Amino acid sequence: MDHTTVQRWLDRYVEAWRSYEPGSIGELFSDDVEYRYHPYDDPVVGREAVVRSWLGESSEPGASTRDAPGTFEASYAPVAVDGDWAVATGTSSYRDEPGGPFTNVFHNCFVLRFDQDGRCREFTEFYMRQPQ
Repeated sequence: MDHTTVQRWLDRYVEAWRSYEPGSIGELFSDDVEYRYHPYDDPVVGREAVVRSWLGESSEPGASTRDAPGTFEASYAPVAVDGDWAVATGTSSYRDEPGGPFTNVFHNCFVLRFDQDGRCREFTEFYMRQPQ
């Protein structure tokens, strides 16, 4: 992995989040992915389980609800890449309604591990809400 490849993956991650298209979500992750919404969570294990979780079709502890179109923006960039590991930081900003002002901003850090096909096999998110 290199910075450019990780950035492309992060951009696809944001696009999959915007679309909630199951195929786009699934393409990001390996069959045996371990996905954590918080570092202390037990992982959601397996691509299909992650897709169901993103779509709100399961009730994984710590998972957020599905976001309405136009109510969020996100941007992430890699800050460190070492072999199949990467760390990315960025922000996720939320509105109460499409077109409205941002009401919540979160600063995110992702710890990612990729397989040889460029799919994420380990995903852990850390985040903090920006004070208002």
